[in-house]
Amino acid sequence: MKIFPLIICSLVLLSLSATAKSAKRIIALSPHAVEQLFAIGAGDSIVAAVDHADFPEQAKKIPSIGGYHGIQLERVLELDPDLIVVWGKGNKPKDIERLKQLGFNLYDSSPSTLTAIATDLLKLGELTGHQQQAKKVVTQFRQQLSKIRSKNEKKQKVKVFYQLWSKPLMTVAKNSWIQQLISVCNGDNVFYSASSDYPQVSIENVLLAKPEVILQSQDEGNIQGIDWSKWPSIPAVKHHQIYQLDADLLHRPTPRAIDGIKLVCGALDKARSQS
Repeated sequence: MKIFPLIICSLVLLSLSATAKSAKRIIALSPHAVEQLFAIGAGDSIVAAVDHADFPEQAKKIPSIGGYHGIQLERVLELDPDLIVVWGKGNKPKDIERLKQLGFNLYDSSPSTLTAIATDLLKLGELTGHQQQAKKVVTQFRQQLSKIRSKNEKKQKVKVFYQLWSKPLMTVAKNSWIQQLISVCNGDNVFYSASSDYPQVSIENVLLAKPEVILQSQDEGNIQGIDWSKWPSIPAVKHHQIYQLDADLLHRPTPRAIDGIKLVCGALDKARSQS
């Protein structure tokens, strides 16, 4: 009579053990997911990634199985991962749905706020058995972010135009990722109230907004797309407050966002010194 409870208990323990098993063969379907995994010490478990997954240096050696155009499902089957870190906002929905249908274990890494970076790191830590390193990274990230906020919260507001792309001319608004970085530095986004998160604007719109700083993502096509010197009436142009910043540091939701924030704050401080 005592055998059955023991059997049931054993089955439950086996089930829990299987559920809690740490992932050892991971496919990461975004550059930021690759960075997150390396940050918590799980980089060696990545068996495949996507185009532009280039940080840290070791990531460049990981085979790519696709990019924004889609992924090679046959390669996924060959690699037989025990975890696929998808990007719900970046991967093709049909690819994600197909992976679900094939029965793979999926985790959606799509942090859209600075706070969510920490949450994402902790979850990846649980999934890979790297909880301690994840907690350490998160603690450091939160401390650094808090310190930068405190340092900048009482500084003079600076009117900022973020040039996301040149042709068409695009910027960012209140619900965008970049807006969070601008806010930490106490910047005043001149297109904060636009109706979409990544609105298309005109040169005339920028002229009317009179930004004191123009920030550009450091992409050659973006930088060369517009010659702002043609419009010296814009304060940022008049006072030479146009800065090209590393797009990876600005656009990827990883611990390196701290470095991106520092770049933004540095540019705004230079503009403050002009006033």
